[in-house]
Amino acid sequence: QVQLVESGGGLAQAGDSLRLSCAASGRTFSTYAMGWFRQAPGKEREFVAAVGRTSRFTKYADSVKGRFTISRDNGKNTVYLQMNSLKPEDTAVYYCAAVQTDSAYYTPARKAEYDYWGQGTQVTVSS
Repeated sequence: QVQLVESGGGLAQAGDSLRLSCAASGRTFSTYAMGWFRQAPGKEREFVAAVGRTSRFTKYADSVKGRFTISRDNGKNTVYLQMNSLKPEDTAVYYCAAVQTDSAYYTPARKAEYDYWGQGTQVTVSS
């Protein structure tokens, strides 16, 4: 089992950058695929980005491609989401998620594929 704690959210203006972090407990972090999702008020939780067991394999939602970068540091049990060129429509609670896998390149994009979730961190972008 793994516990996830997000940090790094806050207030930003359009065009700014923020970096989210997700710290995971346990000794087997490198065996988990990791993902970021977000949920805006009144909307469904949606996929943002995923990374395989190493940063070599990544996947992004079209809405963030070219602006956001997901990466991980297995030595620090942490996954990151670098968010550049932020837009007001990026405003949401951002959640980190994890699923254990034998596959190095597994980068799931559906909520149902993940077993563990963090509590979320709020990101608010003003115009």
